Amino acid sequence: MKTILKSVFFLFLSLFIFQSCEDNDDKPVANLEIQNFIWKAMNLCYYWQSEVLNLADNKFSSQADLDSFLKANGTPENLFDNLLAPKSIDRFSWIVDDYVALEQSFQGTTKSDGVDFGLSYKPGSSTEIFGYVRYIVPGSDASKKAIKRGDMFTAVNGTQLTANNYQALLLNAESYTLNLADYNGTTIVSNGKTVALTKTTLNENPIFINKVIETEGKKIGYLMYNSFIADYDSKLNEAFGSLKAEGVTDLILDLRYNGGGSVQTATRLASMITGQFNGKVFANLKWNQKLSLNNEDYLFPNKIGSTDINSLNLNRVYVITTKSTASASELIINGLKPYINVVQIGDVTYGKSVASITLYDSEFYTKQNVNPRHRYAMQLIVAQTVNSLGFGDYKDGLVPTVEEKETITTFGVLGDFVTTIKDNEEILVSYEPLLRKAIEKITGKVLKTSAKGIPTTKAKTFEFFKDAKSIRGFGNEMYLETIPEGLLKSL
Repeated sequence: MKTILKSVFFLFLSLFIFQSCEDNDDKPVANLEIQNFIWKAMNLCYYWQSEVLNLADNKFSSQADLDSFLKANGTPENLFDNLLAPKSIDRFSWIVDDYVALEQSFQGTTKSDGVDFGLSYKPGSSTEIFGYVRYIVPGSDASKKAIKRGDMFTAVNGTQLTANNYQALLLNAESYTLNLADYNGTTIVSNGKTVALTKTTLNENPIFINKVIETEGKKIGYLMYNSFIADYDSKLNEAFGSLKAEGVTDLILDLRYNGGGSVQTATRLASMITGQFNGKVFANLKWNQKLSLNNEDYLFPNKIGSTDINSLNLNRVYVITTKSTASASELIINGLKPYINVVQIGDVTYGKSVASITLYDSEFYTKQNVNPRHRYAMQLIVAQTVNSLGFGDYKDGLVPTVEEKETITTFGVLGDFVTTIKDNEEILVSYEPLLRKAIEKITGKVLKTSAKGIPTTKAKTFEFFKDAKSIRGFGNEMYLETIPEGLLKSL
């Protein structure tokens, strides 16, 4: 496999070449040319190619026959949708008409106001939904406004959110006003407050919290990690370096809002947690029946480029999960299980073990020598990930070792775990519930609490609908950085 550094170099080189070509050729490309790229790439690479009749090798007797079929499907987007396996099988493949924005999203750069939110159904309704703030991205527009974790909203610009309009209201506008609300013990009602937000180009550091918590004679590392972004792998390694320098005895990896990302980054994170399994198989890729490639293994590495990985050499890790924990986050749990004790705390995960890759319109479907007349690209599911024991079937999610559902009414402050000594005994002053549960599993002791600063609101569970990451195409992604050598050789 090519290294991430090489991939980044060729990415920027390709972008430069693309811009040069674009300046010299502004002619629009015909749909048929784009559609041929879509069909041929899916015919070769799509993980479920054998299950789609119109992608069969013998479906069309000639190029003219194929062209007639392509023309009948209208737009490239319509063709792509018609070639996908049923939604019950493939919820994850997608197409874009501007791959530059796609590439930026994988680097952590998006247009965002900085509000990471969840969406749930209003009590008693199957159509009306409400939003709630999970965290605010530092340096964003929202970070300067009167909005915080736990705040609820029912409408945008005065329009009630529903299961049908949420994308148009929350995704399409560059700026909007959220109508805030409260839970009154029965339902979610407007409180008359509003907050105006504007989306800007934002680079979100996925390392949200990195700290050491000392309690009951333990030094516990706590890392809240919100996305597997390869551009931040060195920063992630530095974070583990600080934990290692502090001499942590245990690690809590908080992936509750992590929708996934780079497989290579997941592999590196696995080595940061462990370190004693260098060169052994962390994950394995299974391809479609047509390709029948030899397995492409992802091994536990000990370096990022020429830099040593900071490894904690742990034999146990505690992972916090919710229904928003997806793809590469699930890969971490599944890939580590054959080697160490993974204690999963929280809710059942999303359920995605398949991986995609960005396919461009070029000879080898890479960015090199890409067709300069359009910017269409596919983020196509091409493989399933399995661990070293061959297991990867968790479409219904990974079940926690310790179930503890996060509830909006008792959110707490992320990373909060404050104790004091009273009568020679350590007691809790304030805490975030899932973090507290993980620490109690580590120490084997349920700490007493003081009345001051402890949440007293009764926990209320609302039916989960979507979240800010999953409603964006790249939000719950698990992707390969480069096309594997075995696949290139088959072209």
